[in-house]
Amino acid sequence: MRRVVVTGVGALTPIGNTYEEYKENLKKGVSGAGPITKFDTTKFKVKFACELKNTDFEPIVPKKETRRMDSFTVYAMVAAHEAIEMAGIDPEKIDLDRAGVVWGSGIGGFETMENGITEAALWDGDLRYSPFLIPKLIADIAPGQISIKYGFRGINFATVSACASSTHSIAVSFDYIKMGRADIMITGGSEAAITRASVGGFSAMKAMSERNDDPLTASRPFDLDRDGFVLGEGAGALVLEEYEHAKKRGANILAEVIGIGMTADAYHMTAPHPEGIGARNVMALAIKDAGLNIEDIDYINVHGTSTPLGDIAETKAIQQLFKDHAYNLNISSTKSMTGHLLGGAGAVEAIAAIAAMRDGFVPPTINHFTDDPDLDPKLNFTFNEAQERKLNVVLSNTFGFGGHNASVILKKFE
Repeated sequence: MRRVVVTGVGALTPIGNTYEEYKENLKKGVSGAGPITKFDTTKFKVKFACELKNTDFEPIVPKKETRRMDSFTVYAMVAAHEAIEMAGIDPEKIDLDRAGVVWGSGIGGFETMENGITEAALWDGDLRYSPFLIPKLIADIAPGQISIKYGFRGINFATVSACASSTHSIAVSFDYIKMGRADIMITGGSEAAITRASVGGFSAMKAMSERNDDPLTASRPFDLDRDGFVLGEGAGALVLEEYEHAKKRGANILAEVIGIGMTADAYHMTAPHPEGIGARNVMALAIKDAGLNIEDIDYINVHGTSTPLGDIAETKAIQQLFKDHAYNLNISSTKSMTGHLLGGAGAVEAIAAIAAMRDGFVPPTINHFTDDPDLDPKLNFTFNEAQERKLNVVLSNTFGFGGHNASVILKKFE
């Protein structure tokens, strides 16, 4: 099987609009949460989220084009642009038939759908819908737009598996390159779900934190007083490339993808399996796929959403699988800083893992105040401050509503 390496990444997150900004704020333990500015939250129980800040998409996506795209696609284009630039890919110098795009989004054009329905309902006479309503909202439009811009004519589709979407996109892109069906894959995920209906819907499920008086510390993975996730938005993009192809063109290799796992809980439409069976199995499959032993893993970037049930189940899965080695691991949830990017989470967290390996640090799980007696105090959750550590192999987990589990293992490239 062919080796798969990462030659470029792009990050558009609530704590940084580029890879470098994102990396530095991960080190500092910066929270991206704050009051929602996108709509009036007066009548909403949840009034905060992790929004993007100080964005200027004009240089990459002209304003005329943004009017024909939902925000989740604009975010995808921006992150993909940074990744492709970093990878040094010149479309005129590669085989475009062997360059593809697989992109993840859990919801797609939520804002477009919401606005389209609302605007149509306001007409007294004939219903009027925008001709761009459907092309803007479908989840597969993001990879389509990326391929159109760069001329990539290879494999092209979207993965939709709730919060596991972009880890699934990385996993299938990895497999396509490994099996010889592509040389280059642009992959990752994006989400733009900070909308009235989305916030209202998640709030009705009691899935989100309601700590309106203190948004900055609302995302509290593994803390006794955690009360739900904080919604985020943004995108993460990775350029995956066959090793010999990358070496031949003199690409700068950032990391190697060495294993993936995909499973289902087969338990409940929103709750994780209480014993973490699906989570344990997906990590075990990824480790087996990579040809590693459990002792080879240095750090796990966990799903860690700050929900009462989810954090417990994932911790149980780690202890069941890793046994005594669990105490040698660093564990952390970068969602404590970025919020939960839903379908984009896996990509931005894989990028965090790459940054951690390259710079020798473990991003913190911020906002820890009170130990949870149901969690083993001997586990290293990397609370509140980044820790220096040489990392060779990192495992990144994402789990989605419907019981979808996906893990990816990345290795430091030397």
